[in-house]
Amino acid sequence: MPVRTRIADMLPELTAVRQDFHAHPELLFDVQRTAGRVADLLRSYGCDEVVEGIGRTGVVGVIHGASQASGGASQASGRVVGLRADMDALPIHEQTGVAYASTVPGKMHACGHDGHTTMLLGAAKYLCETRNFDGTAVVIFQPAEEGGGGGREMCADGMMDRWNIQEVYGMHNMPGIPVGHFAIRPGAIMAAADQFEITVTGKGGHAAKPHDCIDTTVVAAHIIVALQTIASRGVDPLKQVVVSVCTVATDSTAHNVIPQVVKMKGTVRTMDVDVQDYVERRVTEIATGTAQALGAQAVVTYQRGYPVTVNAADNTAHAVAVAQAVSGQVNPDTPPLMGAEDFSFMLMERPGAYIFLGNGNTADVHNPAYNFDDSAIPFGASWYAGMAEARMPA
Repeated sequence: MPVRTRIADMLPELTAVRQDFHAHPELLFDVQRTAGRVADLLRSYGCDEVVEGIGRTGVVGVIHGASQASGGASQASGRVVGLRADMDALPIHEQTGVAYASTVPGKMHACGHDGHTTMLLGAAKYLCETRNFDGTAVVIFQPAEEGGGGGREMCADGMMDRWNIQEVYGMHNMPGIPVGHFAIRPGAIMAAADQFEITVTGKGGHAAKPHDCIDTTVVAAHIIVALQTIASRGVDPLKQVVVSVCTVATDSTAHNVIPQVVKMKGTVRTMDVDVQDYVERRVTEIATGTAQALGAQAVVTYQRGYPVTVNAADNTAHAVAVAQAVSGQVNPDTPPLMGAEDFSFMLMERPGAYIFLGNGNTADVHNPAYNFDDSAIPFGASWYAGMAEARMPA
């Protein structure tokens, strides 16, 4: 089960598809061009069913194995495996200088979703041609991974039950890992991502008369420092947690005015639900308590985002076996990442696994100089196709 020769032969065609996606990035759920192109390609490949508009702008393609495709559905295994890729880009000004760079100012494929979509398209074409499996492969093209929760929306739209998906697999490219190398781990592989906003209200006034004010900037500074005790003194040091205050804004821009209000925004990353519960409680307690001690008031808004991405042990073992067959280069115990991924919503609905595929020595994702390495396409497409064939052997 190495890189499929047929998929390797598709590389020029798939590279052109990927670079077209790269040149025309779209954000969140507004992926009409991308989704339309995906649906047209799936139909041209011979998918048995192509449905658009799942989770607002998602696309689902259905490919039956040989027994069903030839009219022998009664002999089919009944197995259904889902394979997922994301389609959306990021609001970043591209700085790659490539000939196929973004044609849309302020938008670019800076996370490789153009590559993910292309790899799954390559697998879909191969599976339509060969149908060397007993069951049904469901290829899932998801919008709005970058903060919009498109995975949640596709699940809420009944995708899993509508096609009786029994297990589901996803992939993400990873700069810093050689092209063709895979990395995965059982259990939590990516973090839950929550966000909070803290509004501190005091008493503004002239900077030369601080004794007549309640200085919200000082209060905010104390809160920021105190929040760091959550990780350093409140959570077991063997458990991962990140609490970061990322923006601080006042209602004044003058150099001699103590502001009345300071607003802070930040993120929390955790790998454990109990830790997540604890951090949510402590962010509120620390912010409100510190503000009260200094004569101010603090109001906290805390919002839970993407859940922890958890790989099921059995499905991870299957993913490792296919990756090993494709390239022979797999790290089965890669360290977890504190980034978040909304494939987690699909893994909450069905068992499955999420794997990383090397993108070589490139700029990191979410960087304006990032670019997906097209030489990774045959490895990723072969892994996707291999998961269908391995989990539903003919």
